[in-house]
Amino acid sequence: MRLAERARAHLPALAELRRRLHAVPEVGLDLPRTQATVLEAVKDLGLSVRTGTACSSVVAVLKGGKPGPAVLLRADMDALPIREESGEPFAASNGNMHACGHDLHMAGLVGAARLLAEVRDEVAGSVVFMFQPGEEGHDGARVMLDEGLLDSAPEPPVSAYAVHVGPGRPATLWTRPGAILAGMTELTVEVRGRGGHGSAPHRAADPVPALCEIAGALQTLVTRTCSVFDPVVITVTRLRAGEAINVIPDTASLGATVRTLSPQALDRVRDGVIDLARHIARAHGVTADVRFEPRYPVTVNDPRETRFALGVAERVLGPEAVTGRHDPLMGSEDFAMVLEKVPGTLMFLGATPPGLDPGEAPDVHSPRARFTDATLHHHAALLARLALDRLAAEGGAR
Repeated sequence: MRLAERARAHLPALAELRRRLHAVPEVGLDLPRTQATVLEAVKDLGLSVRTGTACSSVVAVLKGGKPGPAVLLRADMDALPIREESGEPFAASNGNMHACGHDLHMAGLVGAARLLAEVRDEVAGSVVFMFQPGEEGHDGARVMLDEGLLDSAPEPPVSAYAVHVGPGRPATLWTRPGAILAGMTELTVEVRGRGGHGSAPHRAADPVPALCEIAGALQTLVTRTCSVFDPVVITVTRLRAGEAINVIPDTASLGATVRTLSPQALDRVRDGVIDLARHIARAHGVTADVRFEPRYPVTVNDPRETRFALGVAERVLGPEAVTGRHDPLMGSEDFAMVLEKVPGTLMFLGATPPGLDPGEAPDVHSPRARFTDATLHHHAALLARLALDRLAAEGGAR
């Protein structure tokens, strides 16, 4: 039986697994119920399984019937602290939500593990299944790398692949070589003045007007100093000042997320923000401290691996369902940290439920986000075929 047909036979079980995972979302690095569900799902597959110590990760290794290197397949596990409003019968009720499709990612990777276990003798090497907590801003990939992720198999991975679901016609896929997702840096500006009574601002050094001017000027800075062909997005997401309505505070601060597609763009915007904040503060008779804290690097798809993955996707999904040209997105992904060490590619799979217009459907991270589990067999078949064919190609090249 062809791999795609075998994958379809697994769909009911994978959909049931996805819905169980969706109903018990957990946030961050400690995901005990999610981890237990994943462990139960792979326990009978003859895999070598290791769990994390600093997080609730699961690393499962399938050793094939033929010698060879390893391929890494990844799924993220954590949810978001969002109260779900999807209306799904299996919606979560604990104040968290799988609003980014990680429940489908886990079920799809479990499906790939089941498919590959059925053809273990054909696998020319090893497959590392990376179930990762803490993708949503908790450095989960870095934690797993520090705990020896890339040393899990007898030989190191030669390629790494991940599939991320999102709005789109079901079972359509897109990716691109090079930068596919932005790097993310946290920006903090703290303005220091001299507090006083709200009725006498002339006797104080009010940090609030300076902070407000800086927040607005950041947008002009981006449009006037950054090329539209190497884009930068700065979004101010937090403003803090005093508590009492009649008190001018000593300090006021803002927090912002900075998204860039190249190190050069980040360097330019860092220098510009520091100059801008300090000069505006000086004009107001106050001072400004600026801190940039890089969190995620740019997610860069290896061109060779991306060409290979697109070819496999065309065979699994059909040529009409696959797009190899697309603009980068300004969101971020810590799979970027894996791709800095192992050549590979991140792909996006459409999973908008039937009856919804993908262009109008709520996006990831929305409390109303909905995704169909009818694509899980495609998801599983794609990951399994990527591993099988990549290892076969590597064996032929030796």
